Amino acid sequence: MREVVQNDKNRTLRGVGLHGGLALLTAAALLSGCVGSDGPATSGAARPAPGQQPLQAPPARALDAYAGKLGAAAAARAATAKRWKLARVPLTAPAPPAKKPRITTRKGFEVDGHTEDGLPPVFTTVPTKEKIVFLTIDDGAEKDPAFLRMMSELKIPYTAFLSDYLVKEDYGYFARMQRAGVGLHNHTLHHPYLPGLSYARQKREICGMQDVIEKRYGKRPALFRPPFGNYNENTLRAAKSCGITHAPLWNEEVFVDRWEYREWDRDLHPGDIVLSHFRGKEHWKGSMTDMIRRFLDRVTAEGYAVARLEDYL
Repeated sequence: MREVVQNDKNRTLRGVGLHGGLALLTAAALLSGCVGSDGPATSGAARPAPGQQPLQAPPARALDAYAGKLGAAAAARAATAKRWKLARVPLTAPAPPAKKPRITTRKGFEVDGHTEDGLPPVFTTVPTKEKIVFLTIDDGAEKDPAFLRMMSELKIPYTAFLSDYLVKEDYGYFARMQRAGVGLHNHTLHHPYLPGLSYARQKREICGMQDVIEKRYGKRPALFRPPFGNYNENTLRAAKSCGITHAPLWNEEVFVDRWEYREWDRDLHPGDIVLSHFRGKEHWKGSMTDMIRRFLDRVTAEGYAVARLEDYL
């Protein structure tokens, strides 16, 4: 339920959760005596089932308090969006599915026309009908504290793919990111062109980064993104040997000043994975927060929410 329209003294609330909306409707129904299993309600109360106590309508002040909480939450979210100069309040993603979608290697990205059974799938989109996209950010060069504040205050989920030669300058920055609920995953030790390396050297790059993340952040990653999006069968075999289960690529890439696309199609699609990088003014004409503003303004304008990739894999 995306909207709850209240009376004239309240504004339309965006992004109200399903359970909250149902609770409000149920409470209103109780007050009006509409919750009955057969026939119209009498005396403003629902007809109880045999052997049950009659349902008691909550006092009107309880509904007012609940509506007030919803209004305050919506107002706070709008104020946060305004503080970060967003054009619109970001939409809230639906709850992830209890049954995860089946992920397979995307057609057109197979290794030599096929993939061996059991290798991590390579994909650019997660199968879903929900209007959601996934934000992923690579490497670790820029360590902007304003970016961490922005993402935390706006409660925007994202997934980081890290390379040690850049992350080691400040492991603590990414520890703060992890404490905020961000998944930290594998982007190799030194960001090489993997298909040009032997299987043994690819394995050192991938498994070595697994070891670094486990040592520094306490958890061995399940996701791996090959640098530049380039890989071969040895890449996937090496990744599997290190405990990798999925190798997500991307459909769109967002910068401070533009979007780029892997294919001719320039539309967003349900389940698309969007790439960006930890970059700052040394590389861009702007900052990480400028990039996030461009990203959120577009996806929100097109009716998309941002979901957490790990929740769908």
